This record gives sequence, C-alpha cells and structure tokens, in this order.
Amino acid sequence: MEFKPESPETTDKPDKKRDDLKGKVLVLKDLVNYQDGTVASRMVVNRKAGSITLFSFDEDEGLSEHTAPYDAVVTILDGECEVWVAGETFQLKEGETIIFPANAPHALSAITRFKMMLIMIRD
Repeated sequence: MEFKPESPETTDKPDKKRDDLKGKVLVLKDLVNYQDGTVASRMVVNRKAGSITLFSFDEDEGLSEHTAPYDAVVTILDGECEVWVAGETFQLKEGETIIFPANAPHALSAITRFKMMLIMIRD
C-alpha cells in the first residue's frame, strides 16, 4: 500500500466524527480493527500542526517506501513489524517507537498482524 499523508490545508475544521473520542480514556489499539487482507485506519486527531492516525495491518501487508516532508513517529500498539528507514532495517514489537526523520525514505511490513499509531508533526 502506498501512503499519502493528508494535506494540512484540509485540517483545523470542526470535525464531528472525532468528537466522541475527546475527553475520554482511550485504549488506542481497540479503536481500529483488523481486516483480512488489508490495511485499516482511523484518524484520531487532524490539525495543521499534525495528525494522529491508528492503523491495523493484516499479516503480509505494509506501506511501500515513501518520504514525508515532516517528522513522523510510529508506535507499535500490537503485534510485530519490520521497518526500513534510510537504508536501515529494524524489527519493532508492541510498545516500541521509531521516529522517521523528515525527507528520509521509509517503509514497513507486517511480520504478524500489527497495529500502530502514526503521529505526524508538521512545520
């Protein structure tokens, strides 16, 4: 799957679909379900300053290599994946985090089904 971050121009508008998440204690990995043979996502926060999106990946799914013009923080919420950042390979599991530097090529692939939180920090 190719990843294309949302454009910041579409953010900071009232967002009724995420109002039910505000002011509550959340278990992030429970907010996005696994779907057979695909990647599912759920945006939690979307603002000009950045966004938080939850993803679930079925086994053997992933995101193809790409770059982003801003830093991205990935935290694994469940399962395991392999990550490539600027030519280095890492295996991550639940509770681990990696920061993708702005403009560095990166990709990821499921080792097992896994869920992650992606935090994008924009300028």
